[in-house]
Amino acid sequence: MNSRRSWIVFWVGVLAYMIAVLQRASLGVAGVAAVDRFDAAGAALSSMAVMQLVVYALMQIPVGVLIDRLGPRVLMLSGLALMAGGQFVLAVAPNLGIAVLGRVLVGAGDAALFVSVLRLVTSWFSGARVPTLSQWVGNIGQLGQVLSAVPFAWVLHTFGWSPAFISAGALCVLALVATLALVRDRPADSDERPRVASWGEAIAELRLALRRPGTQLGFWSHFVTQSSGTVFSLLWGYPFMVYGLGFSESMAALLLLVVVASGMVAGPILGLLSARFPYRRSNIVLGLVFVMGLLWTAVLAWPEQPPLWLLILLLVSLGAGGPGSLIGFDFARTYNPSRVLGAANGVVNVGGFSASFVIMFLMGLVIDGMSPSGAATETLYSMEAFRLAFLVQYFVVGFGVFMLFRARRRTRRYLAEDGIEVGPVWVALVAKMRRGRA
Repeated sequence: MNSRRSWIVFWVGVLAYMIAVLQRASLGVAGVAAVDRFDAAGAALSSMAVMQLVVYALMQIPVGVLIDRLGPRVLMLSGLALMAGGQFVLAVAPNLGIAVLGRVLVGAGDAALFVSVLRLVTSWFSGARVPTLSQWVGNIGQLGQVLSAVPFAWVLHTFGWSPAFISAGALCVLALVATLALVRDRPADSDERPRVASWGEAIAELRLALRRPGTQLGFWSHFVTQSSGTVFSLLWGYPFMVYGLGFSESMAALLLLVVVASGMVAGPILGLLSARFPYRRSNIVLGLVFVMGLLWTAVLAWPEQPPLWLLILLLVSLGAGGPGSLIGFDFARTYNPSRVLGAANGVVNVGGFSASFVIMFLMGLVIDGMSPSGAATETLYSMEAFRLAFLVQYFVVGFGVFMLFRARRRTRRYLAEDGIEVGPVWVALVAKMRRGRA
């Protein structure tokens, strides 16, 4: 534990996850090119990203059970192979139907990476390093968006569609070889309890994880914090900035990097706050959602084109939502035994991505409904259409906030049974101020 070999496993895992994020985000950068290549309307284009995320979300719980039963290494190898195959299919796809198949394979492979790397962290490290390194897995992995926004976008615009996606798939092959050579499930001298002994036991443990209020709180925390930034980065942000706001494609790609940079800065801060105030983690989540909602309202309600500084503030808040969603996994780790953490993490990871694909798909329908059939791209993706389409997230995220409050109430009742009373945050603040004056 915490050995030199542990760090090798950690960095190979993070590299594999970073490459997975590149594959996931590649369509967001290629969205404008996909419109031209497949002559795709809004709903058709969103179907590519939606199918990818639907498969990703549906695979999370099965992947979590498989990790508990077979170990993370097998799942990482399978996921990298599927992503490579999916990008190769997309590279040669002659029509939208084949392209959707490629993105389905990418989504299935991507589903295995993040929760597998988190499981490696809990097996190879111990003590206070575990929650910190879990945050860093998410933060460093988001550099995959930088790879998609800069080198991938450059290859796409310089050499074309097929070379770009073949190059992306080749990186998955390299990560697969590194994982095969250097990654093992746990140290040879590990005192970790054995994996679940049968599929029946794995399913039984999954049912227990689903019923735990802390797991549910993690799910809804992930649901409300990650979805808006994922929708923006993976699909609708790039067309919104190019067609709705009138930025050049290179400027739009550069602005997407603000989301990544913000997440990398906010991640360690949120990690420290979560560790310092473990019973106020849900308040951190709700604070992030409030800020994102406030800035979205300002951008969409601006009379004409919103100023660049306001858009950058929005992108910073969306970037903070990424590491904010990792608080959901911290809830899962707190309220579940480590030997079944794969299933619990899988449940949590469904949250943000299920919200994302609902928002993506509904936005595509709204955008198509705002324009006549056969309208030009500039008319289809107008600022007015985007203003209305982005309102979808208020309803989806708002529902998630309502469910988060319900799960938090049940979790606090669970804590009260152990003698830990957690009251409203304003009560705690008033009590602290009174103690300070005394």
